[in-house]
Amino acid sequence: MTEYKKLQSCQYGISDSGEEGVTVHIQGSMDESNATPLINELSAFVKKKHPSSLTVDMEKVTFLNDFGALALVEVKKLMTRGRGVFRLINVNENVEKVLSVLSFDVLGERSAISKSATPGAFVRLGDATLRQASDLKYMISFIGSVCIAMAQVIRHPGSLRTDDTFSYMQKTGVDALPIVGLISFLLGLIMAFMSAVQLEQFGANIYVASLVALAMTRELGPIMTCIIVAGRSGSAFAAEIGTMKVSEEVDALFTMGFEPTRYLVVPKIIASVTMVPLLVLFSDIFAIFGGLVVGVGMLDLTVNSYVAQTIKTLTLFDVFLGFIKGAVFALLIAWVGCLRGFQVRGGAASVGQATTSAVVSSIFLIIMTNSIFSVILRYWG
Repeated sequence: MTEYKKLQSCQYGISDSGEEGVTVHIQGSMDESNATPLINELSAFVKKKHPSSLTVDMEKVTFLNDFGALALVEVKKLMTRGRGVFRLINVNENVEKVLSVLSFDVLGERSAISKSATPGAFVRLGDATLRQASDLKYMISFIGSVCIAMAQVIRHPGSLRTDDTFSYMQKTGVDALPIVGLISFLLGLIMAFMSAVQLEQFGANIYVASLVALAMTRELGPIMTCIIVAGRSGSAFAAEIGTMKVSEEVDALFTMGFEPTRYLVVPKIIASVTMVPLLVLFSDIFAIFGGLVVGVGMLDLTVNSYVAQTIKTLTLFDVFLGFIKGAVFALLIAWVGCLRGFQVRGGAASVGQATTSAVVSSIFLIIMTNSIFSVILRYWG
């Protein structure tokens, strides 16, 4: 004789079904009024007894909704987790429809996690090689597209978006001036201070001016300025175009008859190549001023002697070299930033990856190009 325990709008009883299995007999309505206590009591029973199988007899269930089905799912999960057998019997037509709509057969089942095989070293190498080849192909194609767009702008200057070009000039040059000036001033100050420690031993304090001036105009001025521009503007270019790619604005421009390269890339390149060399000149001036502060404050040099030594050391070629380096580095920064932006695929995560890649690639190209300049000047001189 099965003893039934009454809940609100339903009652249930548990009987043995042989071989350490049990059968739960449910009568009445299984709804939101009794789902919680039914889950709690059946779960407690399963955890305590650990039956090998649990059969739910639903012959006398008059009504079942989502909440009632949830009670069955929770019990099914417990049995599946304990590697037991769960089954329903005597399910009437109305209850069967509800369970079918909810896909009860797959609810609560243990998901089979298939462990994919780790590809071998040759497979990974081949995959990386194919990706690099694809990137190189796109890079060459993008270079051609930029060259064609620049040629079209030179032939038809009216096609250049002048308002956007001036806006990018302000963002790339004018807005970057405070941070470039501050960092260059501190860099010149540090260089003068460190060199003074050594030169002071030989009474060659005056050559601090020469060292700071030459190092900044020929090497550190263009490099430090363009690294700052890469972090500010190069990343901004990649993020802007990448976001437009994700939101399909680039495709919309192409559909409306606008050439995306001429519309988006050319103004950025022109603005960068125009403003960054000027930033390099300002960087040199601020760095020399930083060295002047150390020379006058610590080395007992006069302002006139420091400035005179700086002018005596520098040549027009040194200043022009830094100017040219700034223009070349700016071209690389704008090109890489736009390239990474156009390579964005997917969502917001891809935009972040493109932004990071634009900065890292720009810094690498700056250092590599500067090394090429040094080798050429070494053998040319």
